[in-house]
Amino acid sequence: MLKKIDSPPGHWILLLILSLVWGSSFILMKRGLDAFSFEQVATLRLFIAFVFLAWIGRKFYRNIPTDKLWPLFLTGLVGSAIPAFLFTKSQTYLDSGLVGILNVLTPLFTLFIGVFFYNLKVKRTNYVGIAIGVIGTIYLLLPDIQKLNEKTLLYSLMVIVATACYGWSANIIKAQLQNLNALQITTLAITFVGPWAGIYLFSSDFIDVMQNHPKAWASLGYTAILAIIGSALSVIAFNKLIKMTGALFATSCTYIISIVAILWGVIDNETITAHHISGFSTIIAGVYLVNKRS
Repeated sequence: MLKKIDSPPGHWILLLILSLVWGSSFILMKRGLDAFSFEQVATLRLFIAFVFLAWIGRKFYRNIPTDKLWPLFLTGLVGSAIPAFLFTKSQTYLDSGLVGILNVLTPLFTLFIGVFFYNLKVKRTNYVGIAIGVIGTIYLLLPDIQKLNEKTLLYSLMVIVATACYGWSANIIKAQLQNLNALQITTLAITFVGPWAGIYLFSSDFIDVMQNHPKAWASLGYTAILAIIGSALSVIAFNKLIKMTGALFATSCTYIISIVAILWGVIDNETITAHHISGFSTIIAGVYLVNKRS
C-alpha cells in the first residue's frame, strides 16, 4: 500500500485529497465563527487536534528525539499555531473564497525560503510554474480588486503572513525532520502548542457560549471536523507528502485549494463564469510545471 502511495500517481492523488480537504477548511472556519470568537475557533481547533493526535500517536512520547525538539517546536508554532489564529481572524472580515485564493502564495514562500535558507534546488520550469500559478490566482482576484480598502488589505496581510509560515514549516520538515515518521512529526509538533491552546480556551467564556449560544453545538461540530480532518489527519498526510516529494510539490496543493474555495462559493449560490474557468485552467497549468520532474 505504501509503495502505491509513494509513486507519481499516488503523490498526485494525495495532493488532490489535501486540496479538497483544505479548500473546504475556510467554510468550516466560517461556520465555527457563528458562535465562537476567532481566538476560540483557533484554540479549539488546536486543542482538539492535540487530543486526537496524542491518542493515535501516543507511542511517540516514549522515545522523543531530543535533538529534534527545536525544529519540532518551530513546526508546531509556525506550521499550526500562528496560521490557525491568522486564518481565523482574517475570516472575521474576508470572504472564504478570497482567503482560499490568497493561500496560493504558500508555494512562492516555500520556494524563496527554501532557496535562500535551505539550499533548495529548483529547476527553471518550476519557477515558470509558480509564476503562472500566481498569474492565474491574480486573474481570479480581479473582480474583487475594486472592493479593496485599508481594512481588506490588513486582513489580507494576515493571510499572507500565514502562507509564509506554511512555507517555512514545509522547509523545516524537509530539511531537518526527514528521518522522522510523518505521524511522529505531527504528534510531537502539535504537543508544543495544543495544551496551551486548551488552557486559553477554557479560561475564556467558552463554557458559557456552549451553554447559551443557539449555534454553539453546530459550531463545535464544524470546528471538530476542521481539527481532526483538517489539522490532524491532513497534516500527517501533508508531512508524508513532503518527505516523499519535497516541500515545493506538497505546498502546490494550495493552487488547487483556491479552486475548491471558489467552488464552495458556487455551492453557496454564487455563479461560475468563463472568467473562473480561465483562471482555473491557468492555475492547473502552473501546478503541472511546478511539479514537473526532469
